[in-house]
Formats: sequence, structure tokens, C-alpha cells
Amino acid sequence: MKILIYGATEIGCLLATEFFEDHDVTVIDKEENKTEEFKKLDIGFVQGNASDPNVLKQADIRNSDLFIACTNIDEANIVACLNAKKMSGVRTLAFVSKEEYRNTLNVEQDDMNLCELFIDEIIWPEELLTQEIFRIVTVAEALDVEFFANGRARLLEYKLKEGRTLVGKKIRECNFPKNTLVVGMTRNGELSIPNGDTELLADDKLIFMGTSHSLDILAGTFFHDRESVKSVTIIGGGNVGMMLAQTLEAVKIKTKIIEKNYARCEFLSQTLQNTLVINGDGTDLKLLDQEEIGASDVTISVTNNDERNLLTSLLAKQLGTKRTITRVSKVLNIPLFEKVGVDIAISAKNSALNEVKNALEDSNVGILATVEQGQGEVLEIDIGIEFHSKKIMEISLPKPAIIGVVQRGNGVIIPKGDTEIYSGDTLIIFAKAEDAPEIKEFFNRLKNEI
Repeated sequence: MKILIYGATEIGCLLATEFFEDHDVTVIDKEENKTEEFKKLDIGFVQGNASDPNVLKQADIRNSDLFIACTNIDEANIVACLNAKKMSGVRTLAFVSKEEYRNTLNVEQDDMNLCELFIDEIIWPEELLTQEIFRIVTVAEALDVEFFANGRARLLEYKLKEGRTLVGKKIRECNFPKNTLVVGMTRNGELSIPNGDTELLADDKLIFMGTSHSLDILAGTFFHDRESVKSVTIIGGGNVGMMLAQTLEAVKIKTKIIEKNYARCEFLSQTLQNTLVINGDGTDLKLLDQEEIGASDVTISVTNNDERNLLTSLLAKQLGTKRTITRVSKVLNIPLFEKVGVDIAISAKNSALNEVKNALEDSNVGILATVEQGQGEVLEIDIGIEFHSKKIMEISLPKPAIIGVVQRGNGVIIPKGDTEIYSGDTLIIFAKAEDAPEIKEFFNRLKNEI
């Protein structure tokens, strides 16, 4: 696939790094924005502004399959995508930072809304980040939460703390609830696909898939010291902070926001219904102590400054908050933040990367989620109607992977080795990202066997 990326930004670099090995990638931007990271990649580079049709011609827009606009200027991204669509009909993705652009441009192309010029997908990273944080907050102590099959199946990730009954046991000895599977494990920063003989150690991160009900039982039995999250403090009242407060209000979680800008506090007070808005500096230890931040189940730092987010998270931890979630602008800071004591560090850019990866997939193969900073992928694979039924134990995968969920009609099955796969099923598979292409190709071949 030929991909054009407009914007030599950090997200542009992430996209180019992710895709250049398997696709023909060209980046468009001014020469002065071309960093050393781009120079290390085997990609093309066209100097100029992609809003200019001549620059698009130079980048060979007519023979391109995907055009991604991810500069730091919303209007430039929108105009570039509209020009690209006009010149070639290429699939277009535009990054925006304002909700109004997302709402205006993210329209359905149907009989009631016909237009020759449109953008195929609008990506608002802050919204994706908000959704991810909300999923994590609402499942106590989880490091990651993903929903599949309209919420009937989930992925949960937990860190195995010292002293838990699971430490020192092999997976087959753990008696996990029915309809749950351990699909991945991270030890010392490296993701692997475990088996029944894998011994669990303290500080391992375990990734489970299963039905929502069974995972609730698993969480309450092995990982949760408390039943649920009841109180949350948010540091930073920008878009992410406000949207988080709105979603937390909807599920009746007691919420407070600390925001430094007084005018923004006034706006938040008028917008939010049941959230306590505090005007103050989230790095002020005295203020945090006075407002009893340590009593919060979760403290979430979502300012636009990585250093402030790190400091406020560590202060909240010192005061006794149960769990900290920290927004990270620079993706490379994620492992550092977690190493020094932040429970969960997440990036809007990583959330957006997942959205773009889905746009590259075939219609019968999709990436539902990524975990551990892209080391693992959750794949959704549709089995064709000509497929000859097989038991899972009869399928010899080319690389380690686990079929975690089988969707059949309106139901979900958490499979075992003797579970039979039929034509028309949809499989949700967990694999290491480096092995995912071979897994996809294997099932493409398997579906074509008649």
C-alpha cells in the first residue's frame, strides 16, 4: 500500500515508523521539520505544503491508497485531505484537536448526505484518550481494559503484586474462572504468549480475555482489594479533564477537578453538574493535602505538560491515593513514568495510532486493540462462508497466538482446544505484533481452503 503522511510531527513519525517496513511511505512537510528520526527510516520525503495541489502531484497522490494529515494545524489537515480527495479519491484521515471539527466533518456518506468532497475518517486523539482512561478507571486496579463483541467480551490487564496467591504458581494450577483465558504476559518489559506451564512471578503483567461476567469474577477473586472506584481526582481541566468528568458523572463516581486557570474553572463550573471544581495548582502539595487527594481511589493527571503530570502523580501517590493515571505527550516517556512510580501512563498518540492501523486492514481482518505500547495486538478475523469446520486443536498456527473469543451470531464463546470453528464465525485473536502479519496470512489461506 502506498501511504502519504502530511506532517513531520511526533505522530507522523510514529505512523511512519509503524508502517514503513510493510508499505511504501512518503512524508510531506517543510525540510526544517524533518528530524533525525525520519532520516533513519526508509521512506520518501517531499518538501512543501500538502494543501498545494502541485505538492500532492509531486508526492504521486493519484497512485496513493491512503492520505493521512497529522500536522499541528487542524485547518491545514482538513484542506489537505479535501484536496487529496478531489484529486484522486484516495482514502483520507484527518487529525483534529477541536471537537467542533470532529462534529462537523465526521458525517455519514449516505443517500441523505451526498457530497463529492468529504474526509473518510476524523481522528480526535483527545477523545480516544478520554475513552481509554474511562475504561481503565471503571475497572478497579486494571492496567488496561478493552471491550469486544458489543461489550459481551473484554480484555483486562493486571499487575501481579507481591503476596498474591498466584505468585509462584503455574497457570494451569491457578483455577481461573470458567470462560477466562490468560492470553499474554509481560515480564521485564517483554511481552510473551504463555501456556499452562508458565510460572507466574511478582510484577508480571497478565492479560486476560473472557466474557464480561467471568472477568468480573476473576477480578474480584484475584485482583481487587475494593469493590469499585468511588472517588476520582482529575488534575487539569482541559478537554480531556472535562470530558472525563462528564463520563464519570454519568456513572455516579464522585469527581473533583483541580485547574489552575480561573476563567477555565468558571466554564467548568457552568458545564459540569456534579463535579467539584477547584481553582489551584496541581503541583502544590499543600493544596493537594488540604483537598484530601490522598483519599481518592484514582488521581488522573491530564495537563498538557509531561513534567507537571509526573510531579502531580507522584505527589498524589505520596499522599496515599490508591492509583495514578498519567497523560504522556511524549510516547518515549511512558516506560520512564511507570518505572518511577506512576501506575498507568498513556498517550493520546498511541490511541490514535490504533485507529490508523485499523484503516490499513482488509475488510475481513481488523486490529481491535494494541497492548503494552504496541507489543501485542488483538486481531478480529472473519471466517469465510466456504470454510470447512475445524477444531482449534487441529489448527497449527505459524506463531504463538491465542484464539480468545469466537463470535457466533449474537453470542460469544471462550474456546477450548476442542471448540469447533465454523464458517461465518468471527475470531478474536491475541498475538505479538511482530507475529500478527503471519497469523493474518495463515487465516487468509485457511479460509480459502475448500
